[in-house]
Amino acid sequence: MPATLDLDQLKTFVAIAETGSFTRAADRVAKTQSAVSMQMRRLEDRIGKPIFARDGRGSRLSEDGERLLVHARRLLRLNDETLAVFREAELSGRVRLGTPDDYADRFLPEILARFAASNPRAEVTVVCAPTPNLVEAITAGELDVAIITHVREKGPAEIIRREPLLWVGSQRHAAHELDPLPVALGRPTCDWRRAALEGLEAAGRRHRLLYVSWNSTAVGAAVLAGLAVSVLPESALRPGMRVLGEREGLPRLPMVEIGLVRSREPASTVVEALIGHVVSSLDNLSSASGAAID
Repeated sequence: MPATLDLDQLKTFVAIAETGSFTRAADRVAKTQSAVSMQMRRLEDRIGKPIFARDGRGSRLSEDGERLLVHARRLLRLNDETLAVFREAELSGRVRLGTPDDYADRFLPEILARFAASNPRAEVTVVCAPTPNLVEAITAGELDVAIITHVREKGPAEIIRREPLLWVGSQRHAAHELDPLPVALGRPTCDWRRAALEGLEAAGRRHRLLYVSWNSTAVGAAVLAGLAVSVLPESALRPGMRVLGEREGLPRLPMVEIGLVRSREPASTVVEALIGHVVSSLDNLSSASGAAID
């Protein structure tokens, strides 16, 4: 009979991979470091393969460890969804979720699929709009929760992810070599646009604003066609895009904070359930692939 994997061991393994540290993983799963080490030895015995490889004084995931990580996350997600079906089976109602379309392309498929699997009776209404519009809709009580690009000067938000803002171009073209530099960006209220233009001005890089749209699909199409360069957060990169930087004469850009804002009205149970899925999905986007583990 095949060996049965221990979900608790897999949970610890994923924590090590995501934190890059046995010590930090021990804190996350509320175990001692020795207990974590013992769990990993037992997990290696269970699968019959080494899941960590030495890297100087530290360790990193082995090739088999990388393969296990994919399946471990899948098993843990299935476990959570199975429990949620019974725990939240009676959840019903409507949730109004707002998000910029930049994030909708990247985040929403997984969020909505997981939420629907555990809450089949709930209805989710999604509104895609720029962050300023979403904040106004939250204030007006037109949305229950919104994923936004957080700017500290514009009010508080629950920060759920931080990642770099990057210059992007087409893998098949070289728009970044043109002078002046053709740029495709959002509308004047877009904070990414302001950061990009201020950076170019400070760097003395000649440029012209070739395309303007708040729709990320339109901006992305201009980039992929080789007509212009643009800026995107790391998680929004698309196939066919290449990351550009200082070697291409482009200035360093700031970090992006992705935040969550809620309606002032008390959240219903179904709204809280969706918020839990949003936070979990964005947190799980980080990958420890190739990262050293101390």
